[in-house]
Amino acid sequence: MKLEISTTEHSLFEVIRSAAEAIDQEVYVVGGFVRDRLLGIPCKDFDFVTIGDGPALAEEVCHLLGHDVAHLSVFKTFGTAMIRYNDLELEFVGARKESYRQDSRKPSIEQGTLQDDQLRRDFTINALAASLTGNEPYEIIDPFNGITDLGKGVLVTPMEPTKTFSDDPLRMMRAIRFASQLSFQIDPETLTAITAMRDRISIVSAERVTYELNKIILSPVPSEGFLLLEKTGLLKLIFPELEDMKGVDRKEGFAHKDNFYHTLQVLDNISEATYNLWLRWSAILHDIAKPATKRFEPGHGWTFHGHEVVGANMARKIFSRMKLPLDDKLKYVQKLVRLHLRPIALVQEEISDSAIRRLLFDAGDDLDDLMTLCKADITSKNQARVAKYLKNYEKVIKRLSEVEEQDHLRNWQPPISGEMIMETFGLKPCRLVGEIKTAIREAILDGQLESDYQKSFDFMIEEGKRHGLEPVKSS
Repeated sequence: MKLEISTTEHSLFEVIRSAAEAIDQEVYVVGGFVRDRLLGIPCKDFDFVTIGDGPALAEEVCHLLGHDVAHLSVFKTFGTAMIRYNDLELEFVGARKESYRQDSRKPSIEQGTLQDDQLRRDFTINALAASLTGNEPYEIIDPFNGITDLGKGVLVTPMEPTKTFSDDPLRMMRAIRFASQLSFQIDPETLTAITAMRDRISIVSAERVTYELNKIILSPVPSEGFLLLEKTGLLKLIFPELEDMKGVDRKEGFAHKDNFYHTLQVLDNISEATYNLWLRWSAILHDIAKPATKRFEPGHGWTFHGHEVVGANMARKIFSRMKLPLDDKLKYVQKLVRLHLRPIALVQEEISDSAIRRLLFDAGDDLDDLMTLCKADITSKNQARVAKYLKNYEKVIKRLSEVEEQDHLRNWQPPISGEMIMETFGLKPCRLVGEIKTAIREAILDGQLESDYQKSFDFMIEEGKRHGLEPVKSS
């Protein structure tokens, strides 16, 4: 069976073929590209295995492509090289075989054959190769029946699965990632091995685990991956806060929803609307503090007061442990978690303009994403209840649009800054400056004061007098 490729890919492969022949090496395209081409999935990452020196072949390819358009990076420690060419990534490595000691995940590596290289790969569908040199270019080499497994939609390891996962425990995460991305089943023996070997994930760096977790989150139906993580016991090891959300407590006839399954439904809902990783993370974390804030109130039932604030604080600890970025992406997720209850709380017969203004001010440019999260948060088996909530949601959207058109409050800042307050009253930074600034902002948001510099300045003078302050005279 030959690999079908595009005209553009053929042109690229001919350059690589010429480079390999120039230095007398065999070369094969392997792994994900072959798999995705057979599945009809676009791919811009190419892995090449050569019988010989991988970096040497990469240097020859880069020379033929032209250094003005092809940019080479060599990683001598790993014996690999990467070429960035237009919007493509081409990775080159020499064929090798690996052997592991029982007490180490670092292999002893030596040069090997193509089949040695295929044997060390994680799954049969990723061990496929197609030759670029020789008399039969693009002929697929499939020693482990990967094409059959691809047709069945099943993930199987080339070697005995416990050995595969012992050698590199990250492969357990990759199995679940591919199952989630491709909607494949994991072979029962392979799934049993993941459960048995799950504790070995602890030796893998947080960065590598999180990379795979983010791929699961970005898959078409992320809940499929998370349910496999839970089933195998990996979830409790890598994301205990999410595992802790499982279960339903009942007392005096009151029960709450299972917040674990609710969260997965919200994640699936939001994934239909956005490919934004961090918006999907906000769905995962929006109720993360419910176990910590759960209380039972006799005669009323279960409450989770303040879970949105506690959850926003928990997000930093989770991001830090998982080596996720502690920058604006974290702040964005924290904001959405903190605000996710606000829109639904505005659903009344008459929504006050001041409440709408505050939401517009607090959400700023993230308002649309917040509303996407809130809509995804509507989960119920009672379709009448869902319809009611959606109607209320649309009512809030309409009022937000009306007030925004009138007041333009997204990313609005009060016309009086803290620096102006200090300069006017001769103050140094102190709590009183913040109180005056807050009073101005609240008066404007309540509609008691127009967002006008002079009127705000006059209000500041009066507010200062209320605190016993007088403007200092300029010299």
